Amino acid sequence: MISFRGVSDRVKKFANTMKRKIRVLFIASKRDDISIISKLVIILVVGYALSPIDLIPDFIPILGYLDDVILLPLGIALAIHLIPDDVIAKCEEIAAKEDEIVMTKSKFSALVIIAMWLILLIALFNVVVRFFS
Repeated sequence: MISFRGVSDRVKKFANTMKRKIRVLFIASKRDDISIISKLVIILVVGYALSPIDLIPDFIPILGYLDDVILLPLGIALAIHLIPDDVIAKCEEIAAKEDEIVMTKSKFSALVIIAMWLILLIALFNVVVRFFS
């Protein structure tokens, strides 16, 4: 029989793992020994993880959390796949040493996230307009 406490513990463990991986990616994004493509993917994934705007709003039952449960882990996996293993290992060591890394919020990163959402909305609008034309 599945207990609520067991499920709750697994959900907490999953959330903590995602937070740790986001921290590792944040550290990796500041390194010079990874490719520009990797940095762009990291910026998108970390930006999406920290963004208050979700692809599917959380208030929609069940579907609202699918982006957090499916899209975010897929993005994290892609970003980690693009980074060399030795760089990931070094970044994990740094993340493990520090209790909490303060992810600096800058105007530039906010503008990048806003621009990303605007581009997505414009592209979606264009698709809808072409579909109904």
